[in-house]
Amino acid sequence: MTPMCWKQLLDKTRLGDEARREEPHRPFYMQDLDRIAFSAPFRRLAHKTQVHPLSDNDHLHHRLIHSLETAIVGRSLGMEVGHWLEESGAIDKGEKHVVAGVVQAACMAHDIGNPPFGHAGEAAIGQWFARRFDTKEGIFAEAESLRPEFTAFEGNAQGFRILTQLDMCRFTGGMRLSHAVLGAFTKYPITALVQAQIADKDYCGVKKFGLFSAEEALFAKVAISLGLPQEHNARGKWWRRHPLVFLVEAADDICYNIIDLEDAVHAGELPINAVMNLLNKVLDAMGKERPPKQKHDHDHEWVARARARAIGKAIAACAEAFMANYDTIMRGTFSSSLLEVSNIRDAFADIKTFSKERIYTSARKIALEVYGHNVLHRILDGICPVFEALRRQNWQSENLGPYEARIVQALGLDLRAVQDNGTALHAMTDFVAGMSDRHAVKTAQILSGAGGQGLTP
Repeated sequence: MTPMCWKQLLDKTRLGDEARREEPHRPFYMQDLDRIAFSAPFRRLAHKTQVHPLSDNDHLHHRLIHSLETAIVGRSLGMEVGHWLEESGAIDKGEKHVVAGVVQAACMAHDIGNPPFGHAGEAAIGQWFARRFDTKEGIFAEAESLRPEFTAFEGNAQGFRILTQLDMCRFTGGMRLSHAVLGAFTKYPITALVQAQIADKDYCGVKKFGLFSAEEALFAKVAISLGLPQEHNARGKWWRRHPLVFLVEAADDICYNIIDLEDAVHAGELPINAVMNLLNKVLDAMGKERPPKQKHDHDHEWVARARARAIGKAIAACAEAFMANYDTIMRGTFSSSLLEVSNIRDAFADIKTFSKERIYTSARKIALEVYGHNVLHRILDGICPVFEALRRQNWQSENLGPYEARIVQALGLDLRAVQDNGTALHAMTDFVAGMSDRHAVKTAQILSGAGGQGLTP
């Protein structure tokens, strides 16, 4: 497979605004970062679950803070790798800032498609659609071909849809981000329909789907300009990952693995010594001195110093892993995460095992995930009749009955693009996936007759 070319991979052309030229003193990647940061979907991440749903503890991370921290780590990774690329002559002098900026912007957006209640919310949405498709009635009977896109609902695919369709310039390029940033954002450059037909899913870019069929043509345009290697199967085409996806993924992996430990201490769910032992394993693997506990330290301060050192060492380890695997990354055949091939892989494997056993299974977290599951099902049960009524009225919203029209008005349902079964399904998921945790709770209360504003779970 021919290696990819950095001059294409860093393409600054804007999707939906191809004639636009880069502004002096404002690089394209900075403008992309600004557009993401000022968007409503990004702002809503402030009230979306990271690990602890509906927490009253202000010291715990939510998706927005996690995204900001991931972007900072991604920028550092991009600068290290970009400097190495400059020194090796792979990119022009000064372009390390472009590499870092593209990674930072993609990291900022990496969770923008996540629904309420995190991964539990994704599962809840998928389960609701699976139940509805099984009825083989109405919209769901007529849109059977789209079943894989909704019964395994993916926040990654929803994120690409938000960036390219829903926000800012609706259905005319979305945020109109650069091809480079959109390529670095897309971890899984494949649709659900194509992914379902791949028997051997060993390649990391096809383990999940990251594109809805509604956005496939948009990504194809991006992929061609970036020079991403293209593959085919009986259901259609898919692409190899953009090399910078591996840095975006590494930044996310570093942050959530380490920060989830620190949050567990703040939440009172883990003893300080257990967390320090895990963080010290990262430092030991890199030959870094363990931070001693100072005489007047609070436990949280001690953990914070170890966390900072561990993140710094993980950045260095992942940058080294990128350089060591550069040839296969550029040919599109590398199929692992950078952490998994780094010299701190064992330390992070221990963190993942510990977190799965002690953090992600806490009684409060599981109880609230069950609660969130039911909240999302109540919302979808409540709005589905609107779309079935639309189908019966040939998608003419002005012909809706009085009750359905009131639901549209009360909830602010956006029906502008609903013109067939597929767009109806997307309108449902666009609505529910875009909610914050607390707004989802309030909406479910309205639809179930439990109350309105001011009620808390």
